[in-house]
Amino acid sequence: MSTVSKTYVDVFRDRVRQSGPNTAIKTKHCGHWEDMSWDQWSSLSRSLAAGLVELGLASGDKVNIQSNTRYEWVITDIGILLAGGVTVPIYQSNMAEQCQFIIDDCDARFIFVEDPEQIAKLVEIRADVPKIEKVIYFTDTCELPEADSKGRTTLNLSDVLPEDATDWVMSYEELLTMGANAINNGGGDEIDRRSDAVTSDDICTIVYTSGTTGNPKGVVLTHGNFAFECNAVLILGITPNDCQLLFLPLAHIFAKVMVAAFIESGAITAFAEGLLQAVGNMAEIQPTIVASVPRVYEKVYTKVLAGAEQAGGIKKRLVNWAIAVGDEVCNAHSAGKKPSLGLRFRHNIAMKLVGSKVHAIFGGRIQHFISGGAPLSAAISRFFFGFGLEILEGYGLTETTAATHVNRPGNLKFGTVGQALDGMEVVIADDGEILVRGPNIMKGYYKQPEKTNEVLDADKWFHTGDIGEIDDAGFLRITDRKKDIIVTAGGKNIAPQNIENTLKTNTYVSQVMVHGDKRKFLSALVTLDPEAITHWAKEQRVEFSDYTDLMTKTEVYQLVDGIIKETNATLPSYETIKKFAILDQDFSQEGGELTPTLKVKRKVVTEKHQAVLDSFYNEQY
Repeated sequence: MSTVSKTYVDVFRDRVRQSGPNTAIKTKHCGHWEDMSWDQWSSLSRSLAAGLVELGLASGDKVNIQSNTRYEWVITDIGILLAGGVTVPIYQSNMAEQCQFIIDDCDARFIFVEDPEQIAKLVEIRADVPKIEKVIYFTDTCELPEADSKGRTTLNLSDVLPEDATDWVMSYEELLTMGANAINNGGGDEIDRRSDAVTSDDICTIVYTSGTTGNPKGVVLTHGNFAFECNAVLILGITPNDCQLLFLPLAHIFAKVMVAAFIESGAITAFAEGLLQAVGNMAEIQPTIVASVPRVYEKVYTKVLAGAEQAGGIKKRLVNWAIAVGDEVCNAHSAGKKPSLGLRFRHNIAMKLVGSKVHAIFGGRIQHFISGGAPLSAAISRFFFGFGLEILEGYGLTETTAATHVNRPGNLKFGTVGQALDGMEVVIADDGEILVRGPNIMKGYYKQPEKTNEVLDADKWFHTGDIGEIDDAGFLRITDRKKDIIVTAGGKNIAPQNIENTLKTNTYVSQVMVHGDKRKFLSALVTLDPEAITHWAKEQRVEFSDYTDLMTKTEVYQLVDGIIKETNATLPSYETIKKFAILDQDFSQEGGELTPTLKVKRKVVTEKHQAVLDSFYNEQY
């Protein structure tokens, strides 16, 4: 098995040497996009590193970052690493007690937070995190998505910080100034010494899993893991001329590796203003590559279909015709054939009349999308491909430093997660579990050798917990998570995600959770897209007072019943959904039903709606 001698610090410093004055980062300030060069990024990160050293950071010390995705996040990450430290991300959506667990478990001494909303969480747990010596904040004010218990929509630092805690915090700018002064007085030599001393086996980051059950585990990833991964994913064809728009949470390994790959390649990373502004930012930035979780692609797909449905008439027929033409192109691709002359002619027309509008949504320069973090429906992949937009679905876990497999540009197979990265070994165990081995496999779970030994065997094979199959060309197809597989009372094994993904391609469906482990049959909890279903109800002249009331209407139930029956018609009888309920609220991160990558937390949803699920079977769960 190959080893990696290069470090992630080496990757960054080599890039700065090669591309110093070129643009590395784009970020929006006061309505305008501004460029930052590699030299500027390096200068800021070195100042931040020197500032941390002035505060007392020692090599190997852990530093938390608790923030939304923004350019300061990556400046800070690289700065921590240049100082010989270890970055430990915390999701900004975490509750105070969840933050406390990670801070305490990783023994962090310093923490970077985004704004007063995040500081308020730390103030709440201050007595329980005595190891934290300093809190560094990016901004001293923030807008709240909705008014808090005191009716405030804006939070300032003074609103959340007690008088006795003023010395506990400092601003990002103060730290940068402290570090710059230290460098001017010779402190840069210490940063160089520490950076040079980092080895490939040193810890680069500890990424805590989302923890759908119990406390999360800290995944220990080394500099060698990152150096291998960010070089391996260059098979995606990333060049210095590319630009990505980043909106995924940087506390997740997928986003961190996308930043690493763009450092390796010398390409530009533009930071979205937020998830809700991402599509608008694409029109402004015109990125060539966008990485996202499947939920975003599903939303675009259903929005296009809903728009055609609402427009009706010629537009609806035109969109449906264009999708049908695209489907023929997909069939030709799957068969390894070139589209016929007649199909190419029709496809060109479809692209001009419909496809060009789909491209415009994303800025018009997209070379390809990258999908990960959750399974992508083959129907979604085919829809985009039919309009000339490849979604390169990949597969990996936090424990594998993100990707182990990915579809390549021009070598994509629908319904698969592609072929293994060069340097990876993959086998399918007797029970169907995917085992992988390579230079990107984690060092282990932090402070949990027993848990580590459960997934890493003596021969260094990592047991993924996923079930899959590999075809003759090496393409991997994921059939389900071992822990998610439903075994009915009749002994049938069922992969719920396949059924859920099919249902979610419907315009009106937002989320689905299929249930039925140890039950006589399958049932489902369904949530609907508010905009699409509200428009439908008005067209159908269904009277309702609000969204909650609408979800109780017989007409809505009949609509969903028809959608489920249509899907059932494609499934064997034991995989069909016999009963379902429509929930009056969508799943959300805030409600605890979704992970930060928008995957459904089955245990949480099941517990919340246990009574409804039990009622389907007239028995106690």
